Amino acid sequence: MERKIKIDTGGKTWAPYSPGISVKDHIWLSGQIGVDSGETIELQMKGVLKKIDNLLEAANSSKKDLVKVTILMTDINNYNTINDIYGEWLEEIIPPSRAAYEVPNLPMGALVEIVCEAFRNLEN
Repeated sequence: MERKIKIDTGGKTWAPYSPGISVKDHIWLSGQIGVDSGETIELQMKGVLKKIDNLLEAANSSKKDLVKVTILMTDINNYNTINDIYGEWLEEIIPPSRAAYEVPNLPMGALVEIVCEAFRNLEN
């Protein structure tokens, strides 16, 4: 029987949580922020997506296996910029389902946070 496995790339976490958890072929990634990538929405968004790529790779998966993404942003005016960067990152894969919300604040002053769920080895 497979058990819950922590997915970690050795990056800094800001609170007591696992960056990702895998149970069998189901993968959950905690909210990823990009404050260590820069102060602009562009830099933070690219930093968050790189963290997601790295965590999925550590779980023997990739963005093609994503089934659900939730994007939290502190300014809805960044919605188009976030969509542009996110769309480029997705490339030609089938996009996962997604929700996007404006929130008043995010941890560490982040401008964007992304939460993901994936199933390993999906065929697109």
